[in-house]
Amino acid sequence: MIAPETSSTVSQKIAVVTGASTGIGEATVRALTADGWKVFAVARRAERLETLGAESGAVPFAADITNDDDVAALLSAVTEAGGADTLINIAGGARGADTLANAQTEDWDWMYQVNVLGTLKLTRAFLPMLRANGEGTVLNLTSTAGFTAYEGGGGYNAAKFAQHAMTGALRLEEAENNIRVIEVAPGLVHTEEFALNRLGDATAAAKVYAGVEKPLTPEDVADVVKYAVSVPHHINLDEIIVRPVAQAATHKLIRKG
Repeated sequence: MIAPETSSTVSQKIAVVTGASTGIGEATVRALTADGWKVFAVARRAERLETLGAESGAVPFAADITNDDDVAALLSAVTEAGGADTLINIAGGARGADTLANAQTEDWDWMYQVNVLGTLKLTRAFLPMLRANGEGTVLNLTSTAGFTAYEGGGGYNAAKFAQHAMTGALRLEEAENNIRVIEVAPGLVHTEEFALNRLGDATAAAKVYAGVEKPLTPEDVADVVKYAVSVPHHINLDEIIVRPVAQAATHKLIRKG
């Protein structure tokens, strides 16, 4: 296996990481800064970002990735600070678990806005910078929900299938510009907020993980993300699916007790 490049062998790498206030995004910021990266940590919750910045050394930037003005302000700030070579789109999420017959339009709209259009707006804004760098990287965190549909997941499936498709299109479009495009698609990850935000109830959220021996943690996924963006630039890890051993497939989850 190729060893990742380190800050001792290359000039400092600089990344923009969205979804940085919690879960996989926060863990990714911590993993990269600990490895010598300069990181712009982006999310809506300024207070949590300030704490993360103080603890990790990351540069906090409060922004809503679905808001055009916020995206422009972020691009301007990163440009003024010298630019970045890596964009890591982690912001996203699920809302609701209704069947299509009972689908809530506002839930579907929110999922499409944050998972698809948010990723689009950030990527579109930063592509000229990444092209100019000469060795740019875009990593999109999707989900195994973007590969396999399941009952009650239609809205999240649709958003993540779309994000998966746009990642593949981007890889084809930007290869001639020496931009590598990576997709990391986790299965079951036990995070602070994902299931709670989706289901809106702590008891229902706890049942998602009940009896599952060692689900993935945000730190597990962050380690994969860090490795994927740290290997020599000519190596492109196109698609990485990462699941706990207890989840042999999207529909096969081993629960004990």
